[in-house]
Amino acid sequence: MKILVLNCGSSSFKYQLIDMDNEKVLAKGTYERIGEGNSFLTHKVNGEKYVLENPVDSHKDAIDFALKQLTNPEYKVIDSLDEISAVGHRIVHGGEKFNKSVLIDDEVIKAIKECIPLAPLHNPAGLLGIEACQKEIPGVKMVAVFDTAFHQTMKKEQYIYPLPYEYYEKYGVRKYGFHGTSHMYVSRRVAEMMGEDIKNLRIINCHLGQGASLCAIKYGESYDTTMGLTPLGGIPMCTRCGDLDPSIVTFLMKNENMTADEVEKVLNKKSGVLGISGVSPDFRDVEAEKSNGNERACLAIENYNYNVAGFISKFAMAMDGVDVITFTAGIGENQIKIRKGICEHLKFLGVEIDDEANNVRSEERLISTKNSKVKVYIVPTNEELMIARDTKELISK
Repeated sequence: MKILVLNCGSSSFKYQLIDMDNEKVLAKGTYERIGEGNSFLTHKVNGEKYVLENPVDSHKDAIDFALKQLTNPEYKVIDSLDEISAVGHRIVHGGEKFNKSVLIDDEVIKAIKECIPLAPLHNPAGLLGIEACQKEIPGVKMVAVFDTAFHQTMKKEQYIYPLPYEYYEKYGVRKYGFHGTSHMYVSRRVAEMMGEDIKNLRIINCHLGQGASLCAIKYGESYDTTMGLTPLGGIPMCTRCGDLDPSIVTFLMKNENMTADEVEKVLNKKSGVLGISGVSPDFRDVEAEKSNGNERACLAIENYNYNVAGFISKFAMAMDGVDVITFTAGIGENQIKIRKGICEHLKFLGVEIDDEANNVRSEERLISTKNSKVKVYIVPTNEELMIARDTKELISK
């Protein structure tokens, strides 16, 4: 059984074609910087990497191009898209409509569309993935795996907002949390690496990518997380602001004559590290400018590190301690100085980083010293494998 997994983010998407008989990855790839004029696909087959420059304006065009590579004679892995038994889609927001993965039908698509106001950058991208597969692989079974599902174990006092209760009853205004598939995978994987039962561990997972969230995972379950009603809340991100004084929104609307949509665009696409630095939404560019003495680039990174460390500290308090901190996703796995900078703020918890061990990218590794009171790991995430397992289970039924 071959399952294709599509994982659409706000400005990128990842895919894997997995043979579920042995969970072997036949091909995988990442399309980066979609809509930025310099987008490109990195396609990997049998250990070989092919970087294909192909600027695209939308996720649909990117997905269409990527699917063609699976049957491209130069490095194909299948003869026809008909060999794909099912497609699993990462969908960011299921609201209170979904607390588990589901087979996709017209009603599910309608419900995902209804959740677009809660995830305006992500649910449309997920829907484009579904539409592209309907066109290119008509009739294939598809499964939606929701980022919000893992966080259904949060207690009501943790997810309710201090607003008039009628807004929760009428609109479902509450904290939902995101990146649940990644948080689930990393927490289980680090427990395996440590040779520990996850039910004995208090883990804080830092999923730091274009979108970023932290999750307090107490004895295997989501206890609290940073993102809220939408993926805009929590720590500052590449272009998203994270948590703010809510009056900033009305202040900008009044003083800049902005509409709600215009403010939302600023908060989602022009803020975060890009907003402070004025350089780029890409941490690699901002780090380079920091090295060149750019004060705003330095400020953006210090602000980011401070806020991430602040939430780690809060979650350690919430769980009455922390046994392990994990870093994952594009920034968490690859930005050596960011990991170091965050952990510099956590010395009061007894966190000590081994600089030599930390000098690595995208590898599973313990990066704390032997004397560190909290273990710190890099654990590359594998949301795709988690999605494929859910997909296989549902279509098998």
